[in-house]
Amino acid sequence: MNVTLTSDVIGRRVEVNGEHATVCYFGIVPPVAGLWLGVEWDNPERGKHDGSHEGTVYFKCRHPTGGSFIRPNKVNFGVDFLTALKNRYVLEDGPEEDGKEQIVTIGNRPVQTIGFDSIIKRQSQLNKLEEISLRNLAVNGAGDKGGIAKACPNIRKVDLSRNLLSSWDDVIDIADQLKNLEVLNLSENKLKFPSGSPSLIGTFSTLKVLVLNQTGITWAEVLRCASGWPVLEELYLESNNIFISERPADVLQTVKLLDLSSNQSIDENQLFLIAYLPRLEQLILSDIGISSLHFPDAGIGCKTSMFPSLQYLVVNDNQISQWSFINELDKLQSLHTLSCMRNPLTAGGKDAQTTRQFIIARIGQLRTLDRCQILPEERRGAELDYRKAFGNEWKKAGGHQNPDKNRPNEEFLAAHPRYQLLCLKYGAPEDEELKTQQPFLLKNQLLTLKIKYPNQLGQNVLEKQLPDSMTIQKVKGLLSRLLKVPVSELQLSYESPKMPGREIELENDQQSLQFYSVESGDCLLVRW
Repeated sequence: MNVTLTSDVIGRRVEVNGEHATVCYFGIVPPVAGLWLGVEWDNPERGKHDGSHEGTVYFKCRHPTGGSFIRPNKVNFGVDFLTALKNRYVLEDGPEEDGKEQIVTIGNRPVQTIGFDSIIKRQSQLNKLEEISLRNLAVNGAGDKGGIAKACPNIRKVDLSRNLLSSWDDVIDIADQLKNLEVLNLSENKLKFPSGSPSLIGTFSTLKVLVLNQTGITWAEVLRCASGWPVLEELYLESNNIFISERPADVLQTVKLLDLSSNQSIDENQLFLIAYLPRLEQLILSDIGISSLHFPDAGIGCKTSMFPSLQYLVVNDNQISQWSFINELDKLQSLHTLSCMRNPLTAGGKDAQTTRQFIIARIGQLRTLDRCQILPEERRGAELDYRKAFGNEWKKAGGHQNPDKNRPNEEFLAAHPRYQLLCLKYGAPEDEELKTQQPFLLKNQLLTLKIKYPNQLGQNVLEKQLPDSMTIQKVKGLLSRLLKVPVSELQLSYESPKMPGREIELENDQQSLQFYSVESGDCLLVRW
């Protein structure tokens, strides 16, 4: 840039050697002659001071080392949208002869062209573009009025992340020319948002996905701008230090996915302010520091009226350490997918499988946990093991096999709200089940099983003792040797006296008998 710069550079976004900053000052800095730009870096470790020099405050920074003074000729103020688009997607003007082969680029793909004018060629290619990425190309604005609409009217998806856009008005100038725009990514642009409701009639009329991660937007600004997003379905607001201060009134009503990850100020009371968004199906709350959750409108065994459409919840990387948090999730009417990784409650270790079982048992409608599908056999095993694990506690709290005497106290029911339902589903745990086992003695790990052959009437019923840790594959190997039948032809299932009339398939060869909750007295059914 040259010395014709004026004070309107204040607030502009700039790039210097790959680092981004905002111009906060333009002028002289005595005693050194000449003009300087005072900038506040996005990365505060890049600077040297807080905007002061030799006792004079020229501008203010949020961080004591966030500022620098730089000569204007060292700074890149960026390029307009169309210039960046042409730089990435088309061949620049150059010598060309009719009939001579030329190369243009669509995305990252070179395309051979022969024998037509280069300007028409470039315009033709831009007209065809529907999805573009201009990430990190120093885009600072729309450029000439109407230029984008004329050159590339068919664009539907735009990635403008990590550029030099400085205000929401810059975004409007671009989006207003893209009448088919459905997806817009503006992440890592430090944007100044309007203080009042912007005039946006038709600007974002087709926008379905908006990504505003690391843009500095506040919740109040979200609500002010949201009136211009009439059909928005996905909104990403990661890492903006957002504090949810008010309920969305007549805005965000079409949103199905909301990502609030890495906003450390959000707690359960703020979440309740968005709890009645009617179409919200997916809520991403990773790394917000949440540790507690309680739906005050729903008692034990009841469903909350909050988040009525929520099906998919992510709470990874938080401070969840109490089972009460998981119990509350069972109150959600529609929840079927949960990701709860890297929390104190679920952090690795040898008990990871038990933790998974307990989560499954506590949330009755869950179908996927931590990206792994919950098969019916796993749910049954998890619920039976949970019922067994807390059986003695249930009895001490007033639980009883006789329904007329079964009155566990409120403290137990609050800690295990689904326990009574599981007793109805599988029967109350018997005293024999609840005897303390000695896990390191082999005899206590052996299962006594009957083996029947439903399709082979001539075969005698066998009785075998098998370790509960034995995999289905090894059981098939044993039976293959006994019956002289190839392993590949064997199909296994089992029946339990506790579940009369129901047959459970043992379909995963890598799982153990214990995984399927096979117990002594059960009957293995072998077919081939």
